[in-house]
Amino acid sequence: MAILKINYFSEILGIVRDVNVIYPEAVKNPDQDVPLTDIPVLYLLHGMSGNQDTWLNRSGIDRLIRNTNLAIVMPSTDLAWYSNTTYGARYFDAIVEELPNVIHNFLPNLSMKREKNFIAGLSMGGYGAFKIALASNKFSYAASLSGALSFDNMAPESLGDLAYWQGIFGDLANFENSENSIQKLASDFDEKFGEHKPKLYAWCGHQDFLYEANNIAVADLKDKGFEITYETSDGKHEWYYWVKMMDQVLDFLPIKYNKEERLS
Repeated sequence: MAILKINYFSEILGIVRDVNVIYPEAVKNPDQDVPLTDIPVLYLLHGMSGNQDTWLNRSGIDRLIRNTNLAIVMPSTDLAWYSNTTYGARYFDAIVEELPNVIHNFLPNLSMKREKNFIAGLSMGGYGAFKIALASNKFSYAASLSGALSFDNMAPESLGDLAYWQGIFGDLANFENSENSIQKLASDFDEKFGEHKPKLYAWCGHQDFLYEANNIAVADLKDKGFEITYETSDGKHEWYYWVKMMDQVLDFLPIKYNKEERLS
């Protein structure tokens, strides 16, 4: 396994960006005795206080997948919520349209097929994972840990700095009808893409401030015909719980997840 730090110029954002990639050890095909290609890929998204280094620094994800044929791509959206902002910074386009091509140019053995591309994240990244999966249909599986999946019943004044949120999402009064709403994206999915919905997974702790938002979003997604696995347990909005739940996320993906040897 290799951990690669890639520095590239984003034509879409007009700035230099950094992205981290965990690249698996070469796996031999027993029939042909050659390295496998078409390696499945998980895009792993950070939360509001993080960047492209956070998952590596906080989760031990490199240890969890060291025996698994899976590449992990860890980009940064800064504080832009994986969205095309109202001030012209197109973070959504940079991650969804540009980054996969950048990664494939460096690492052509990584799969570009929808069925072998997955996306997951925590908190803001959980929102980003579901949003990107529903808005692009380029990912067959999406997972959210403590995701900000719904803004229902939240008054604008409760969000804090309105200038910041308006810079990201525009008119907050019209958020539910915009391309930034997971519920709106889910409503429009069949008309836009047809019946091949991504499979979804969500977890949130009972003591997490986003617990009710997850309940609302999951019920809505089920009503709209999405196949979603929803798990809850005691837990706060903290890394201790997200690290524990990454096992569940990796089990959820259509890969052969080879767990590390454990006594219990």
